[in-house]
Order: sequence, then C-alpha cells, then structure tokens
Amino acid sequence: MRYVMRSVVAVVACGVVVAGGWAADEPIDAKKLLGQWELPKAGPNDTQMIVEMMEKGKLTMTVMVKGQAERCPGTYKLTGNKLEIEVTFMGQTLQETLTIVKLTDTELVTKDSKGIEETLKRVKEKNKSR
Repeated sequence: MRYVMRSVVAVVACGVVVAGGWAADEPIDAKKLLGQWELPKAGPNDTQMIVEMMEKGKLTMTVMVKGQAERCPGTYKLTGNKLEIEVTFMGQTLQETLTIVKLTDTELVTKDSKGIEETLKRVKEKNKSR
C-alpha cells in the first residue's frame, strides 16, 4: 500500500499528462479531456494508472499494483491551458496545477510546476456486445 501512495503522489506531483507544442493563446477543447487516460510505465511492480476525466469537473484516478486496484476520487478545473487537479487518497488531499502542452484525440501531455512532462494515452473503448 505504501508503494501505491507513492505512485499517486508521484503522478499528481509530476503531472498527469504529455508534451508537445501548445501555444498558450490557443483555446483548449475541454471536451477532448473527457474519457480515460492511461499513464504508460507509471512505475515498477507492474503499476498501471488510469485517470478518468468526467463531466462537471469530476475525475477518478485508478492505480493498479500487482492486480489490486485503488480508486482515488478527485476534481479538475481547466482555465486556459492550466489544469488544476485535486485527488483524495488515504485521507490526504493532493493538489497540482499542470500546464497542458499538447492535447489530441489520443494523447495528453502536461508539464508540472517542476517542469517535468508526462504523456498519457487515451484508453480505447472496448467494443460493446450487441
């Protein structure tokens, strides 16, 4: 469980997304944020992290370590190219403001306050059975 906590803190602190060439004056389509985003290679020990951005500024961060999932509720707010994220994990509230560097239909790149960039890939929807 200690590793899960470190993973969540690291992802929130490092940012939750990727890098590209985003001009600060270009508007960001907030609807492109909606959906599930996966952080590849989030850490050792088979750690997987998925962030689901929902309408009305809600998000859920799910950290999978060795087959165990830990869900962390949170919120986000987009102002210009700044993405403010707040996540609650094990009674602690973690906050970070990220700069969106790149946002496409398949990739989200952010930079945190320390200048560290992270890239998230959109999780493809599985085909629903008919």
